[in-house]
Amino acid sequence: MAATRPRLLLSGFLMNTPSHILGGQWRHPQAQQHRFNELSLWTDLARQLEDAKFDNMFFADVVGLYGNHEGGWASMVRKGMQVPAHDPLVLCSALAAVTSEIGLAMTSSVIQSDPFQLARQMSTLDHISGGRAAWNVVTSVLENSHRNFGADGLTAHDDRYDWADEYVEAAYKLWEGSWEDDAVLADKERGIFADPAKVNKIHHRGTRYSIEGPHLATPSPQRTPFLFQAGSSTRGRRFAATHAEATFLFAPHTDYVRKQAAGIRALEAEAGRTPGDVKIFAGLSFIVGSTEAEVRRKEAEYDEYLDLHAIIAHIGGGIGVDLGGLPLDTPLGDVSTEGARGVLEAAIASVPGGKPTVGDLARYRAKAQQIAGTPEQIVDELERWQDAGIDGVNVMNQILPGSYTEFIDGVLPELRKRGLAQTEYRPGTLREKFFGRGPRLEPTHPAARFRGTFGANSAAATERVPVRDGLPA
Repeated sequence: MAATRPRLLLSGFLMNTPSHILGGQWRHPQAQQHRFNELSLWTDLARQLEDAKFDNMFFADVVGLYGNHEGGWASMVRKGMQVPAHDPLVLCSALAAVTSEIGLAMTSSVIQSDPFQLARQMSTLDHISGGRAAWNVVTSVLENSHRNFGADGLTAHDDRYDWADEYVEAAYKLWEGSWEDDAVLADKERGIFADPAKVNKIHHRGTRYSIEGPHLATPSPQRTPFLFQAGSSTRGRRFAATHAEATFLFAPHTDYVRKQAAGIRALEAEAGRTPGDVKIFAGLSFIVGSTEAEVRRKEAEYDEYLDLHAIIAHIGGGIGVDLGGLPLDTPLGDVSTEGARGVLEAAIASVPGGKPTVGDLARYRAKAQQIAGTPEQIVDELERWQDAGIDGVNVMNQILPGSYTEFIDGVLPELRKRGLAQTEYRPGTLREKFFGRGPRLEPTHPAARFRGTFGANSAAATERVPVRDGLPA
């Protein structure tokens, strides 16, 4: 008898923009992502994914242009290539009101908001969603993003992760250390809302941030929101293994996943965490058909609208190189960048022989992460990816909402037949649903060291009048 497999975690990979990963597909007659600024598109999709028992809606984001393509940025605007792009935090707040179980993960870069502000926003989202908030921690690979927030250019790659280390530490202090567990009393009879002895300032002093505190939000159901991280460079993987609860790979094939997964597990142990504390997601798109002939027809139809130049612009911007003026047969082996090194490494690894061209790069993004077949064939392939080390799939879309409708109607029944997809949600917060344990971060997580450490900075320590029964005498 075959061993029972763990279920696959399922996340919808989304962005509040007309053209996300698979450039050009917004032009498809059935595509609705041109309505990205209409709330009903997203509320309908959120209900659809929640009814299908998806674990999470994962919203990518950028806070700047993808550099230049073909000498300038006009083609980015013309193609709608992640410009315009609207704020995922605002959208997730709206989606919290029309859902009750599905996770709401939003991307926010360390460059775009002070830790104090981000911590307050995420605590608020966690409260109003009943503990379903998640933060995808990114450092921003786009030069324009950094210039939008006062910098002259892109901060060096490893320096961005040093920045992120301090950023999350400051946020952890606010989430985990500012309010004690039983600080909130809401005692109407005595007129005491919170115990001053259990609300603390954090007095963070670091290289980039000076934050006095206290955290202005009360402890939310998860305190620290569920933590995603999508870096795939060596430094990014180390950050993920230390801080993240889920990491997202742009993986070109299962051999790459196997290598990356083994590395993440080793880095988890180095960080003092338990192997498996970081769930590994691969980004994959799907073409589903009842017969192989139908699959080929659908694939040809999607290929008709696929814009390879938009894909090249997307990846070129991410690695900090204008690839628009290069012939498609230009080798990538000598490209050096302070941008998304992990993306470049994955592209090079995706082609046999390790000598990809610009054209190979576009095909890698469009096809290497695409599984086309009947439901049985697709799930067979997903089992191969699971054997390589993934815990979940970030389901990429060609069109909204049709890609998810096809996955739900076609692939999900076969996943459930094999015990690879949940039929009901676990109770509790997003962290409880993912791990089947408590709502708070594990004691081995670096955030845990800030619990109970700021009592000397409590509000009560500043009182100058006698206190009796919790009230000034």
